[in-house]
Amino acid sequence: MKYDYLIVGAGLFGAVFAREMTDAGKRCLVIDKRPHIAGNVYTKEEHGIQVHKYGAHIFHTSDRRVWDYVQRFASFNNFINAPIAIYKDELYNLPFNMNTFSRLWGVRTPREAEEIIRRQREESGITEPKNLEEQAISLVGRDVYEKLIKGYTQKQWGRECRDLPSFIIKRLPVRYTYNNNYFNDAFQGIPVGGYTRMVERMLQGIPVETGIAYRDFLARNEALAEPDTFDTVLYTGPVDEYFDFRLGTLEYRSLRFEEEYLPDCGNFQGNAAVNYTESEVPYTRIIEHKHFEFGAGEGTVITREYPAAWKPGDEPYYPINDDRNTALYEEYRKLTEKESGVLFGGRLGSYRYYDMDKVIAAALTLADGRR
Repeated sequence: MKYDYLIVGAGLFGAVFAREMTDAGKRCLVIDKRPHIAGNVYTKEEHGIQVHKYGAHIFHTSDRRVWDYVQRFASFNNFINAPIAIYKDELYNLPFNMNTFSRLWGVRTPREAEEIIRRQREESGITEPKNLEEQAISLVGRDVYEKLIKGYTQKQWGRECRDLPSFIIKRLPVRYTYNNNYFNDAFQGIPVGGYTRMVERMLQGIPVETGIAYRDFLARNEALAEPDTFDTVLYTGPVDEYFDFRLGTLEYRSLRFEEEYLPDCGNFQGNAAVNYTESEVPYTRIIEHKHFEFGAGEGTVITREYPAAWKPGDEPYYPINDDRNTALYEEYRKLTEKESGVLFGGRLGSYRYYDMDKVIAAALTLADGRR
């Protein structure tokens, strides 16, 4: 067969690009090394519950084009992300808002909360934050930092907060309203029936092969008497792996998931996401999946999420955008520009953390330029 595109990766970026190119009259073949489609947004029905197998994914966007686009493939419910945090025996609302401050200090008005945070900022003496700890204290004061940021962040990144760059937390949401909606976007929700069904519809009519890595696919294809041909490759895997790590290895943080089915419990924690912010608790949060679709299913399924050190071969989740990795990626990016007949995209192909709507927007932009 002759294809216009070999698309490496059946996650959101690859699926959107494949759909757009197919609708433009191009022939596409999609492959993925995992045994399933949908990448990290993969959901699987278990006990009548759509389980987010790679961590919680809540779709949110203010991009009307992206929102209209996903509506073609799924109906979205009106789920609102309103996580809570537990520190020792205390429970707080997230993001940091008046409910948080009222629970923390017994205040009622924004003016009272602002005064406490202002005083704690001044007492810290921080004028130019040099690391994450100083940045957080300068934004929300020491009390919020110590109880709700420090332990969680150190678990997430595997480093002391004072050893992490300040930019990680510069956009920390702080609100002086009684509003627990984590996102400010105009559109938000979960696809009814799960993300996998949505991606299946994106890939409808497009040949897809799962369970095979890019290099293995090439080797097998070349061994055929009449190998398939491809005008262009869209590669959404790790960019350093594509180049056989010739310049070095880009670093990530990884995650480990511990899933548990509780047949005799209909409601384990009363919320989809509960963060555990003290360092003594080894996991960062517990997800109770049925709450994404308002209690559907028998019993309940929970997942404890453990941050983990990463090494080559582990699943990469969060790029470590420090000076060393940023400079190394820039060198790999220069190599991608010289690679004839190959496009690079997605979070791994561009070594960046993407929200789902930004992944889709980037794939649509790339497709726009290829019509």
